[in-house]
Amino acid sequence: MISAVQTKKFPPPVFFIVVALLCFVALPTVAFAAAADVKEETEILNAAESVFLSMAKKDCPAIWKGITTGTQNAIVRNVHKAVVKEGMIISEVEVRADLEKGGGLAQDYWGGYLSRFDPKTVLEESRWTMGEFKNDRGEIILRHQKSDYDARLKMFREGGLWKVGLDESFSTRQ
Repeated sequence: MISAVQTKKFPPPVFFIVVALLCFVALPTVAFAAAADVKEETEILNAAESVFLSMAKKDCPAIWKGITTGTQNAIVRNVHKAVVKEGMIISEVEVRADLEKGGGLAQDYWGGYLSRFDPKTVLEESRWTMGEFKNDRGEIILRHQKSDYDARLKMFREGGLWKVGLDESFSTRQ
């Protein structure tokens, strides 16, 4: 009669050689993944810092390039609505073009935004911790030195570049 389950034991030296070979093959893969994670984290953090530095310099075109399409669309809608309410005849396409190049509407918008938000509070007075990131989404956890609460800055990869989701992170309309 044949046994239903036959097990074969490897002598200890063979077992250790097999384990060592598996580690030798697996470790470079794990090391590569860890290196890729560190590289990705660095890209995310640098992209966010760049936007806040651009805000500190009031460099409107650079701010615009560093924010997500969703945030850009929300800004265009809000600015368009405000200027039409003031009697200005202008299309959303023209508003977007002005915001992209840092024209008068961009200066007014970011001037107002920065009168209520000082980017130095994020750059100089806050601790940055990398939150979760996966695929094309990431999160930076910010804690101001005088706060007991975290702010979560959502980051999105668009067109191969990491962008700051201001509207996605802080909008009250969601």
